[in-house]
Amino acid sequence: MEIFSFLLHFDEHLANLIHQVGGWTYVVLFLIIFAETGLVVTPFLPGDSLLFVVGTLAGNGLLNIWVCYVTLLVAAIVGDTVNYWVGYKMGPKVFSNENSKIFKKAYLEKTREFYDKHGKKTIILARFAPIVRTFAPFVAGVGKMHYETFLLYNVIGAFIWVTSLLFAGYFFGSLPWVQANFEYIVYFIIIISLLPMVIEYIKHKQGPKLSKKQMKHANYKEMEETIKKAD
Repeated sequence: MEIFSFLLHFDEHLANLIHQVGGWTYVVLFLIIFAETGLVVTPFLPGDSLLFVVGTLAGNGLLNIWVCYVTLLVAAIVGDTVNYWVGYKMGPKVFSNENSKIFKKAYLEKTREFYDKHGKKTIILARFAPIVRTFAPFVAGVGKMHYETFLLYNVIGAFIWVTSLLFAGYFFGSLPWVQANFEYIVYFIIIISLLPMVIEYIKHKQGPKLSKKQMKHANYKEMEETIKKAD
């Protein structure tokens, strides 16, 4: 609940941070978005809600919107790129530990199925799906997707994600009715962004785990073949 409360009042925390560290705030924002997109161990960091809040604070003159835009856009692109190359270098090692708490076969297989359904558009769509967002660039690397293809969709996805949420906060965050209900709006964004993760968690806990058929697909060879088809 403390984390949820922190996210809900992130605008207040960020405003205090701006007053305390000034220009270094942009570095902090870069690191948060980089970690949220580039490290599979930090999917809990604010993403969608952070972009909206930053846009709102920029709209109120506390931050420079264009410095924010470039900083967060670069962070999102670099984060996914690092995630891709980590997966590329690790390859088959990812599947060597059956009980890995980080690289769970359930998450890898769900991401593979997402690729199987949506192809390389997964890299764009994943920006708005928390669990898949964490593993999509990683799986693209594991499956050895051509880097030029990955980079193109990575840039497009980052552009759509950062632009839509950051400028939504910038243009609408200063409206009186938005400011009057700011907590509820951030609350709504957090719920929408976390809803897919919560649904998947409930399914994982209450429903059956990966079927035998799915387990057969959750391997390095199948991952490569799926990515090649998407590529």
